[in-house]
Amino acid sequence: MELVVARIGRAHGIKGEVTVEVRTDEPEQRLSPGAVLRTEPASAGPLTIETGRVHSGRLLLRFEGVRDRTGAEALRNILLIADVDPAELPEEEDEYYDHQLMDLDVVLEDGTEIGRITEISHLPSQDLFIVERPDGSEVMIPFVEEIVAEIDLEEQRCVITPPPGLIDDRAVIASARDAEAEGGEAGRAADSGDDV
Repeated sequence: MELVVARIGRAHGIKGEVTVEVRTDEPEQRLSPGAVLRTEPASAGPLTIETGRVHSGRLLLRFEGVRDRTGAEALRNILLIADVDPAELPEEEDEYYDHQLMDLDVVLEDGTEIGRITEISHLPSQDLFIVERPDGSEVMIPFVEEIVAEIDLEEQRCVITPPPGLIDDRAVIASARDAEAEGGEAGRAADSGDDV
Protein backbone atom coordinates (compact mmCIF):
# COMPACT_ATOMS: atom_id res chain seq x y z
CA MET A 1 0.00 0.00 0.00
CA GLU A 2 1.20 3.52 -0.80
CA LEU A 3 1.70 6.21 1.84
CA VAL A 4 2.64 9.82 1.00
CA VAL A 5 5.44 10.63 3.44
CA ALA A 6 6.62 14.05 2.26
CA ARG A 7 6.42 16.81 -0.34
CA ILE A 8 9.63 18.30 -1.67
CA GLY A 9 9.96 22.06 -1.12
CA ARG A 10 12.57 24.62 -2.15
CA ALA A 11 16.21 23.98 -2.86
CA HIS A 12 18.51 24.75 0.07
CA GLY A 13 21.98 26.00 -0.76
CA ILE A 14 23.92 25.02 -3.87
CA LYS A 15 24.81 21.36 -3.22
CA GLY A 16 21.47 19.72 -4.10
CA GLU A 17 19.68 19.72 -0.75
CA VAL A 18 15.93 20.33 -0.59
CA THR A 19 13.53 21.21 2.20
CA VAL A 20 10.69 18.77 2.70
CA GLU A 21 7.21 19.07 4.15
CA VAL A 22 6.99 15.94 6.29
CA ARG A 23 3.68 14.05 6.08
CA THR A 24 4.48 11.11 8.32
CA ASP A 25 4.71 10.73 12.07
CA GLU A 26 7.71 8.47 11.55
CA PRO A 27 10.21 10.51 9.49
CA GLU A 28 13.18 8.73 11.07
CA GLN A 29 11.84 5.45 9.66
CA ARG A 30 10.47 6.63 6.29
CA LEU A 31 12.94 9.40 5.37
CA SER A 32 16.29 7.99 6.45
CA PRO A 33 19.41 7.69 4.26
CA GLY A 34 19.16 4.72 1.93
CA ALA A 35 15.35 4.83 1.69
CA VAL A 36 14.08 4.42 -1.87
CA LEU A 37 10.85 6.32 -2.48
CA ARG A 38 8.48 6.39 -5.40
CA THR A 39 7.27 9.76 -6.59
CA GLU A 40 4.18 11.53 -7.85
CA PRO A 41 4.56 12.19 -10.72
CA ALA A 42 6.15 8.79 -11.26
CA SER A 43 8.45 10.13 -14.00
CA ALA A 44 10.53 11.97 -11.34
CA GLY A 45 11.55 8.86 -9.46
CA PRO A 46 12.27 6.64 -7.79
CA LEU A 47 14.49 8.74 -5.54
CA THR A 48 17.03 7.37 -3.07
CA ILE A 49 17.81 9.48 -0.01
CA GLU A 50 21.56 10.04 0.31
CA THR A 51 21.65 12.34 3.34
CA GLY A 52 19.24 13.95 5.76
CA ARG A 53 19.63 16.58 8.46
CA VAL A 54 17.59 19.09 10.42
CA HIS A 55 18.42 22.77 9.90
CA SER A 56 16.49 25.56 11.69
CA GLY A 57 13.66 23.14 12.47
CA ARG A 58 13.27 21.95 8.84
CA LEU A 59 14.25 18.57 7.45
CA LEU A 60 16.73 18.81 4.58
CA LEU A 61 17.31 15.86 2.24
CA ARG A 62 19.74 15.22 -0.59
CA PHE A 63 18.98 12.52 -3.14
CA GLU A 64 21.47 10.34 -5.02
CA GLY A 65 22.40 11.94 -8.33
CA VAL A 66 21.25 15.44 -7.35
CA ARG A 67 24.38 17.56 -6.88
CA ASP A 68 23.39 21.18 -7.53
CA ARG A 69 20.69 23.78 -6.94
CA THR A 70 19.26 23.37 -10.45
CA GLY A 71 18.68 19.65 -9.92
CA ALA A 72 17.17 20.31 -6.49
CA GLU A 73 14.79 22.99 -7.85
CA ALA A 74 13.59 20.53 -10.52
CA LEU A 75 12.23 18.31 -7.72
CA ARG A 76 10.05 21.02 -6.15
CA ASN A 77 6.45 19.96 -5.24
CA ILE A 78 7.08 16.27 -5.98
CA LEU A 79 5.38 13.90 -3.51
CA LEU A 80 7.48 11.15 -1.94
CA ILE A 81 5.69 7.81 -1.55
CA ALA A 82 6.67 4.83 0.60
CA ASP A 83 5.33 1.30 0.30
CA VAL A 84 3.74 0.23 3.58
CA ASP A 85 2.35 -3.12 4.62
CA PRO A 86 -1.42 -2.57 5.06
CA ALA A 87 -1.33 -4.60 8.29
CA GLU A 88 1.41 -2.37 9.77
CA LEU A 89 0.29 -0.14 12.61
CA PRO A 90 1.91 3.07 13.90
CA GLU A 91 4.05 2.72 17.02
CA GLU A 92 1.83 4.93 19.22
CA GLU A 93 -1.50 3.53 20.41
CA ASP A 94 -3.64 6.53 19.40
CA GLU A 95 -2.06 7.06 15.97
CA TYR A 96 -3.49 5.89 12.66
CA TYR A 97 -2.46 5.80 9.05
CA ASP A 98 -4.76 7.61 6.63
CA HIS A 99 -5.77 4.37 4.91
CA GLN A 100 -7.08 3.01 8.23
CA LEU A 101 -9.39 6.02 8.69
CA MET A 102 -10.73 6.31 5.15
CA ASP A 103 -14.37 5.21 4.74
CA LEU A 104 -15.02 4.93 8.49
CA ASP A 105 -18.63 5.67 9.43
CA VAL A 106 -18.85 8.82 11.55
CA VAL A 107 -21.52 8.72 14.28
CA LEU A 108 -22.50 10.60 17.42
CA GLU A 109 -22.30 8.86 20.81
CA ASP A 110 -26.01 8.02 20.59
CA GLY A 111 -25.44 6.30 17.22
CA THR A 112 -26.83 9.10 15.02
CA GLU A 113 -25.20 8.79 11.60
CA ILE A 114 -23.23 11.82 10.42
CA GLY A 115 -21.57 10.38 7.31
CA ARG A 116 -18.35 8.72 6.19
CA ILE A 117 -14.74 9.90 6.03
CA THR A 118 -13.81 10.49 2.39
CA GLU A 119 -10.61 12.51 2.84
CA ILE A 120 -8.09 13.51 5.47
CA SER A 121 -6.57 16.97 5.22
CA HIS A 122 -3.24 17.50 6.97
CA LEU A 123 -2.98 21.14 8.01
CA PRO A 124 -0.09 22.67 9.97
CA SER A 125 -2.23 23.16 13.09
CA GLN A 126 -4.25 19.92 13.00
CA ASP A 127 -5.69 17.19 10.80
CA LEU A 128 -9.25 17.38 9.49
CA PHE A 129 -11.63 14.61 8.51
CA ILE A 130 -13.66 15.51 5.42
CA VAL A 131 -16.95 13.71 6.04
CA GLU A 132 -19.53 13.14 3.30
CA ARG A 133 -23.04 13.31 4.72
CA PRO A 134 -25.88 11.11 3.44
CA ASP A 135 -27.29 14.08 1.47
CA GLY A 136 -23.99 14.51 -0.39
CA SER A 137 -22.86 17.62 1.50
CA GLU A 138 -19.54 17.67 3.35
CA VAL A 139 -18.58 18.65 6.87
CA MET A 140 -15.06 19.08 8.28
CA ILE A 141 -14.32 17.46 11.65
CA PRO A 142 -11.07 18.40 13.44
CA PHE A 143 -9.19 15.25 14.43
CA VAL A 144 -8.64 16.32 18.03
CA GLU A 145 -9.21 14.44 21.28
CA GLU A 146 -11.96 16.85 22.42
CA ILE A 147 -14.12 15.98 19.38
CA VAL A 148 -13.09 12.50 18.24
CA ALA A 149 -14.08 10.32 21.18
CA GLU A 150 -13.31 6.90 19.69
CA ILE A 151 -11.84 5.26 16.61
CA ASP A 152 -13.05 1.66 16.33
CA LEU A 153 -11.27 -0.01 13.42
CA GLU A 154 -12.97 -3.34 14.06
CA GLU A 155 -16.44 -1.82 13.79
CA GLN A 156 -15.23 0.62 11.09
CA ARG A 157 -16.60 3.67 12.89
CA CYS A 158 -15.51 6.99 14.35
CA VAL A 159 -17.51 8.31 17.31
CA ILE A 160 -17.56 12.10 17.70
CA THR A 161 -18.77 14.56 20.35
CA PRO A 162 -18.96 17.78 18.34
CA PRO A 163 -19.45 21.20 19.94
CA PRO A 164 -22.66 23.07 19.04
CA GLY A 165 -22.55 24.41 15.50
CA LEU A 166 -19.86 22.08 14.13
CA ILE A 167 -22.21 19.71 12.29
CA ASP A 168 -25.52 21.53 12.77
CA ASP A 169 -26.71 24.28 10.45
CA ARG A 170 -26.71 26.72 13.35
CA ALA A 171 -25.12 26.98 16.78
CA VAL A 172 -27.24 26.42 19.88
CA ILE A 173 -28.54 29.70 21.34
CA ALA A 174 -26.80 30.42 24.65
CA SER A 175 -29.65 32.21 26.46
CA ALA A 176 -33.26 33.26 26.11
CA ARG A 177 -32.18 36.91 25.69
CA ASP A 178 -29.96 35.89 22.76
CA ALA A 179 -32.86 33.91 21.29
CA GLU A 180 -35.17 36.95 21.53
CA ALA A 181 -32.54 39.22 20.01
CA GLU A 182 -31.87 36.78 17.18
CA GLY A 183 -35.60 36.30 16.58
CA GLY A 184 -36.05 40.06 16.36
CA GLU A 185 -33.13 40.47 13.98
CA ALA A 186 -34.33 37.60 11.83
CA GLY A 187 -37.79 39.13 11.76
CA ARG A 188 -36.43 42.52 10.68
CA ALA A 189 -34.25 40.95 8.01
CA ALA A 190 -37.21 38.99 6.68
CA ASP A 191 -39.41 42.10 6.68
CA SER A 192 -36.84 44.06 4.72
CA GLY A 193 -36.58 41.35 2.07
CA ASP A 194 -32.90 40.60 2.77
CA ASP A 195 -31.62 37.04 2.72
CA VAL A 196 -31.06 35.65 6.18
